[in-house]
Amino acid sequence: MTDKYLAYGRLIRDGKILFIRRRPGSFLGGRWELPGGTVEPGEPPAETVVREFAEETGLTVRVTGERGTHSWDDVAGRPMRIHATVYTLTEEDPGEVVLDPDEHDAHAWHTREEAAGLDLADHFRQAIED
Repeated sequence: MTDKYLAYGRLIRDGKILFIRRRPGSFLGGRWELPGGTVEPGEPPAETVVREFAEETGLTVRVTGERGTHSWDDVAGRPMRIHATVYTLTEEDPGEVVLDPDEHDAHAWHTREEAAGLDLADHFRQAIED
């Protein structure tokens, strides 16, 4: 079994958390998630989340803390164990969210209570709890 490492970020603006939705037709299409992605070989996960956040949202962020790590077996049934670390982030220069349309088709800012109604994976749901 192989291991895959992911890094995601929780960014709060005006009391609301940023979520992005995977575009229809993609892996897990239509589901909401925190911005982030795959840790490249030799890349520290905290750098991954900053890079992925910029690629997926156009925002410049910095890591201010770690919210936790969650692991699970691959949902597609591949012989792989997924390990995701979720970081707390702050914006360097607040700006407009600009999505990569090849990956995501919408973004939204939600309170924790509002996010309860979103189609989120368990590790994202745990990451938004204080």
